[in-house]
Amino acid sequence: MKRLHQTEFIALMAMVAATVAFSIDAMLPALPEIGAALAPDNLNNAQLIITSFVLGMGLGTLFTGPLSDAFGRKPVMVGGAILYSIAAAAAWAAQSLEVMLIARVVQGFGAAGPRVVAMALIRDLYTGSNMARILSLVMVVFSVVPALAPTLGHYIIMGFGWRAIFAAFIAFSLISTVWLMLRQPETLQPADRRPLSFRALMSAVGEMFAHRTARLSIFVQTLTFGMLFTILSTTQQVFDITFGQGDHFHLWFGFIAVVAASSGFLNARIVVRLGMRAIIKGMYIAQIFLTLGLIAITLIGAPYWLAFSAYVIWVIGNFFQAGMTIGNLNALAMEEMGHIAGLAASVIAAVATVGAVIIAAPLALMFDGTPLPMAVGALCCASLALWLTNMIKRPGET
Repeated sequence: MKRLHQTEFIALMAMVAATVAFSIDAMLPALPEIGAALAPDNLNNAQLIITSFVLGMGLGTLFTGPLSDAFGRKPVMVGGAILYSIAAAAAWAAQSLEVMLIARVVQGFGAAGPRVVAMALIRDLYTGSNMARILSLVMVVFSVVPALAPTLGHYIIMGFGWRAIFAAFIAFSLISTVWLMLRQPETLQPADRRPLSFRALMSAVGEMFAHRTARLSIFVQTLTFGMLFTILSTTQQVFDITFGQGDHFHLWFGFIAVVAASSGFLNARIVVRLGMRAIIKGMYIAQIFLTLGLIAITLIGAPYWLAFSAYVIWVIGNFFQAGMTIGNLNALAMEEMGHIAGLAASVIAAVATVGAVIIAAPLALMFDGTPLPMAVGALCCASLALWLTNMIKRPGET
């Protein structure tokens, strides 16, 4: 099988995967205006635009992996991009929050194609620590999108109104899809494809949840995404309402994303030497201490400069932790699942994403003008994630 040069392959996979980040982060500056236009009586509900997309993405991942195992990686990725673009057009035309949320669920469903199948495609070509390294480097390139998306969204809103963001989504998807179609060879040959069946999906679910490492890795990833999605849903309100930084939110968010992007470089350099589990455990320990510090500073009513600095550092720590753990957790869960890579990728992403929405949506809606509700939620998630990570075993261990 002819392969792309690794640099181009990483860049392509990062852009394909970045469809998700762009679809979430570019929306953040638009939430106040969308809330005022479509939900003026309950502005807090506008943040459901984030979790509705994530919910659709989680549901879609149950199907995209099996479809890619049956029909190949590229057709499913392209089909998902088409559905994503149609839903983006529907969201652009929405005249009520309810229609907007439905369109966002469908848009997320379409985004599941590129998101999940990209991971299975990487698994077709790489395994073990090499796979973890590739995923880490993908995350490095991928992290440029969260850094730029809020600023891009901000200026699109200023120039053309919030509805134009959905046109930008369509353009972004078109570029990555054409690149994929023209340059990336199919990685799953016809002889290796598996018939599409509900029984096969249920068998893969049973196999993964019977496997200790895969099961625990999925649960830990669910908690990690739960923390991440809670912050993504609420952070615009915290910057705006709590700290009065709404006009500069896109700049602060870009700064946070750029700083946190170093996690991918660091993980790629040390994962082979230190091991995936040691890095994951270290990140959750650091997260617990950072969160305890934020809670204490919030409760004592610290001066503005200290409270704001603590919050920015805490958000950076969360993003950094995600960059150091998610790729490793995926690699651990997929390590012995090469024979069902597409199905395994679907199970991991579906359970982790839908479970994360169940955690994040109520935590985000508890926003009370301070970061305290999400900090307490993050403390519980990080503590449980650390406990579960201590029970993860590698092949051959007892």
